[in-house]
Amino acid sequence: MKFHVYIIYSKKKCSFYKGQTSNITERMKRHNNGYEKATKTGVPWLLIWKMEKESRSEALILEKKLKNLSVKRTLEFILKYNHGIPSSDVLLMIQKLSEC
Repeated sequence: MKFHVYIIYSKKKCSFYKGQTSNITERMKRHNNGYEKATKTGVPWLLIWKMEKESRSEALILEKKLKNLSVKRTLEFILKYNHGIPSSDVLLMIQKLSEC
């Protein structure tokens, strides 16, 4: 089983949430349907970056590192590892956010 480490963005809250899961599709549904306490006030959430890991322990290590990053460092990380960005539209949005 593969695990995903991900970063989502809420335009409403102008904030990021970082997490890990074995099923990114279901996890995004939970975030956007308000089932997750930590993210229910920021709906809708946009998946802006993800990376696949071989084990849950690897995913948890990366998640912990990401959660310790400031907004500026989060944006720098995403742009550095841009192969995890799902689309060119999301890349443009991230580039604009990093210019603020």
